[in-house]
Amino acid sequence: MSKYNNSTIFQKFFNSEKTGGILLLCCVVISLCIANSSWAAGFANLLNQTLGFSTASIDLNYSISLWINDGLMAVFFLLVGLEIKREILTGELSDIKKASLPVLAALGGMIVPALIYFIINKNTETVHGWGIPMATDIAFALAIIAMLGKNIPSSLKIFLAALAIADDLGAILVIAVFYTSEIHFNYLFMALGVFCVLMLLNFLKVKKLYCYIPLGIVLWYLVHHSGIHATISGVLLAFTIPNESKEDTSPLIKLEHLLTTPVNFVIMPLFALANTNITFKQEMVNGLGTPLGLGILLGLLAGKTLGITIFSYLAVKLKWAQLPDKAKWIHMVGVGLLAGIGFTMSIFIAMLSFNEPVFINEAKFAILITSAIAGLGGYVFLKYTSKKQAFAAKTN
Repeated sequence: MSKYNNSTIFQKFFNSEKTGGILLLCCVVISLCIANSSWAAGFANLLNQTLGFSTASIDLNYSISLWINDGLMAVFFLLVGLEIKREILTGELSDIKKASLPVLAALGGMIVPALIYFIINKNTETVHGWGIPMATDIAFALAIIAMLGKNIPSSLKIFLAALAIADDLGAILVIAVFYTSEIHFNYLFMALGVFCVLMLLNFLKVKKLYCYIPLGIVLWYLVHHSGIHATISGVLLAFTIPNESKEDTSPLIKLEHLLTTPVNFVIMPLFALANTNITFKQEMVNGLGTPLGLGILLGLLAGKTLGITIFSYLAVKLKWAQLPDKAKWIHMVGVGLLAGIGFTMSIFIAMLSFNEPVFINEAKFAILITSAIAGLGGYVFLKYTSKKQAFAAKTN
């Protein structure tokens, strides 16, 4: 039997993420402690140190923070993209009704939070931040749901992964259209050309990964310089990697197997260390009661839960989609709550939305608090639901 069995790779992905999730949460705590200690300035200076090189035609001289957020995170998006593609081709998402649900749910999870934020912040200086509560942090959401183990149907994990990546891709499109000051179309057209070459390799059934990876690096560079968030290049590359019917010859599954451990145990911990170094200040706490803070809190918590649940319900009732295997509506509410973990992309959009440091700091703090509530609340909710259902099954 092939060591790259489809179900085995899926279990490895989430089991590794479950263990990596604990490490991820530890890194969050460590980063927060550093940011609120005497080491804060030194750590910030370290993240601002530049690595790389620049020539007349190539610019690869970036800060450590940018290499983590735009470089390493593209690898994470590549891994998630590979997982989603495989599930669309051969797994839980291969049925059109199952595949359409996370996309429609993600749409609700973007529209309702943005609307709630806009209504609360209408006619204020912070109204431009309506995109902040639209995004779901894939890494933290998957880490939380992975720690639930067998307490929930495995199909929910796939659903959340698909929902989160559709959500973040939607957020990236929003950034490109509404929060990008300038798009460099020359780089964008060159990136499109490289993507077409990758698709051609797939069409010609080229299986060697060394034909794809170098072009993927070029794609990352071009997307990054186009003004669009570079992490989308990871998803684009994933869609071009071939997936053969025989697992031991599938480049997609081989690459997924190679990336799972380094992503969960190196890339994501580094990301957490670099992005949760938030120094707490009194104005941040006060900011929770402002339209900005309330818009983020209610947008991510209530907006995400309502948007995902309502849009999923309508999609199923209209027979456009069907619930994930063995999942119930109570599970969908819990997943909606978990999707309120905005964190990475929400902080990124907040930094693009405002120029005033006070607004940025208030937004970061509100995102951190809300994401913690959503993560803990979603975990407890789904855990309690599972135990309640198990008890009811035993008594019947």
